Amino acid sequence: MRAHLGDQLVIEGPATGAPRRDGEIVGLHHEDGTPPYDVRWSDTQAVTLVFPGPDAHIKHLGHQPETETETGAGAGAPPPAGAPDPGDLGRRVATERTRRGLSREETARRARMAPDYLAYLEEHPADPSLATLLRLAAALGTSVQALRGSGVDLPPGRGTALLHPELRDLAPQECRTLLSTHGVGRIAVTTPEGPAVVPVNYEVVDDTIAFRTAPDSVPAAAVGSEIAFEVDHVDDAMSRGWSVLAVGPARVVTEPDQVRRLTERAHTAPWAGDGREMWVSIRPTRLTGRRITPAEQ
Repeated sequence: MRAHLGDQLVIEGPATGAPRRDGEIVGLHHEDGTPPYDVRWSDTQAVTLVFPGPDAHIKHLGHQPETETETGAGAGAPPPAGAPDPGDLGRRVATERTRRGLSREETARRARMAPDYLAYLEEHPADPSLATLLRLAAALGTSVQALRGSGVDLPPGRGTALLHPELRDLAPQECRTLLSTHGVGRIAVTTPEGPAVVPVNYEVVDDTIAFRTAPDSVPAAAVGSEIAFEVDHVDDAMSRGWSVLAVGPARVVTEPDQVRRLTERAHTAPWAGDGREMWVSIRPTRLTGRRITPAEQ
């Protein structure tokens, strides 16, 4: 049995269909990748030393050669200048860093790399080693798979369920915090063709949800009725997530001052393209949410 950092150790149950345990290999004790391993278990997030038995196998997740220096806070000098535009990896790293309100210097310190090297990763197409990606993912509170963009064309929630999950209700204030200020959510509306659920880019201004659409679009059918708006987050790597549901009346925003204020505060333009200048607002009359976590948390 041989493994690399970032591989998954899977322990099968004693009988067919029985629960299994799995975790990420975060430490190797032999250069050739033979056991034992330090494993971070997906159900508890605890790291333990594991000597795999006959009921265990390794799930390899793909690896890159270790090309850059990996040790020391000053390691990882940027390679020679290349293409001026970032690759998908660089965009994901920069987006996640900005979303968490971290500077490059703080992120580099957490990931134990030089700030100049992090700048290079964000601004140029790059192929860093798995060890570098593991440290970056840990610094940003995400997963290597998310930074690589694996599974972007697949629906979320394909990871293995937690061994002992807990589904708990969220308080209204926690729901408001998770809604945050902007993102992508879904609205459920009734159309002449029947019910429909469509994604929209949204903003939150003064506890009011607002999105832009076109007058003849499906989201515009929400105007004048009570609708449901849902936003969620699924972490496949950790088999956990949350969802928030807001219910309330939808109306068109027509007051020039309000339209201007929403436009000025918008974080992004509608992903669906131009011609979507009609603002629709939803003032929730009911706000609920739920979160899935390991039972111990």
